[in-house]
Amino acid sequence: MSTKVLIVDDDTDIRNLISVYLENEGMETTKAVDALEALKLLEREDFDLIILDIMMPKMDGIEACMKIREERHMPIIMLSAKSEDMNKIHGLASGADDYMTKPFNPLELIARIKSQLRRYKKYNTEAEINNGLIEIGDLKVNTDTRQVWVRNKEVRLTPKEFDILELLARNKGIVLSVSKIYESVWKEDFFKSDNTVMVHITKIREKIEEESKRPIYIKTVWGVGYKI
Repeated sequence: MSTKVLIVDDDTDIRNLISVYLENEGMETTKAVDALEALKLLEREDFDLIILDIMMPKMDGIEACMKIREERHMPIIMLSAKSEDMNKIHGLASGADDYMTKPFNPLELIARIKSQLRRYKKYNTEAEINNGLIEIGDLKVNTDTRQVWVRNKEVRLTPKEFDILELLARNKGIVLSVSKIYESVWKEDFFKSDNTVMVHITKIREKIEEESKRPIYIKTVWGVGYKI
């Protein structure tokens, strides 16, 4: 099965240029003129990677990336005509995996695409669910017995802490918003001022991370939410 890449850019020449190079590599491409069209395409079909321009009309690439990350975790490479560090930080903080500044070398873009696809494939084969056991590196979560081990040592979590960790582990690589976590675990409507999820995440990190201030497992995606 060929690799499917979604190219999202309001510049026709750039869309076509990237498409030609990718198809020469044996990949299948779909092009979208803006983020709204891209989101509609994502509702109908799956893609292995997305190339997403930041500066677009209607909805910019950063907002689009955050929406995509609510449900999907394929690699996203962002493109921008701006080179300031802050734009790069915003792009990566929104959930992107890599960033390139226009004008770019198409061969470098191809190399980065291949690198992201290799990492994504390896990353997703590391977490396997067998007999209720989710393994992510040294973290093991048994969804049947509701037990957790880190570096072969059992960790005691409260019921709500376990529910949050299980939710994140089952959605490995996907950024879940605070409201999504709260409503999934507590089964209640979320109020914006509620910091319940943040408090529970802090407690989970204190139990499963070697350094809770430098977490390996539960990552904060600023402005979006949390992911494993």
